[in-house]
Amino acid sequence: MEESIKDFIQKLELFKDLNKECIELLSSSSFKTKLKKGEILFSERDIVNSIYIIIEGKLTIFRLSEIGQKRVIYILDKGQIMNEVILDSMSASANCEAFEDSWILGIDKEIFLKAMSMDFKLTQRVVHSMDKKIRRLYRQLKNTIPIKIDKKLAAKLWKLSKDYGVEIEEGILINLDISITYLADMLGSTRETVSKCLKSLNRQGLIEYKNKKIVVKDREQLSVYFRGV
Repeated sequence: MEESIKDFIQKLELFKDLNKECIELLSSSSFKTKLKKGEILFSERDIVNSIYIIIEGKLTIFRLSEIGQKRVIYILDKGQIMNEVILDSMSASANCEAFEDSWILGIDKEIFLKAMSMDFKLTQRVVHSMDKKIRRLYRQLKNTIPIKIDKKLAAKLWKLSKDYGVEIEEGILINLDISITYLADMLGSTRETVSKCLKSLNRQGLIEYKNKKIVVKDREQLSVYFRGV
């Protein structure tokens, strides 16, 4: 991470082709920081005065239930904004932690808002980022309708294979070190239940799970399984 802040900003898709004045403004009030896996960037109800963008690595947005059960909402990747919601000057509405060792770019919120007013392309990209998150929330709400956990798991693995999949000889490798406990957090279920469902999907030849790595054997067949078509 020897590059300057300005170099990082210019390489991120979010800031691509913005006018020179906008780039200079953003660079003047930005900083970078490193997070170790599991380290918290901000917590629910924190007053956060910076917009955070991932330079390298992955981070998780999650909430805790009244009994302290963790529910993962998003896993965010390089170039994604983590906390657009603070632009309304309210406190953070969720928790954010490093899914793996990561580098983060922080930009003062007021400066970021000023930059949005200087170049409409930036405003459009922020709106697009929020739109994608809203659509993902809609899909998650759909999945709160009573449905067997094995189908919820199959749907989640299908989506992860789409977002983080790498083609290998055996199928599509989900390129994340993801534990059964973490999958349970994503589904709002228990580790034991998810473990049983993984074994069931494995027996049916839909996936293979070894050493925290999951291979989807056939995405089309997995889609048929959870959609019931």
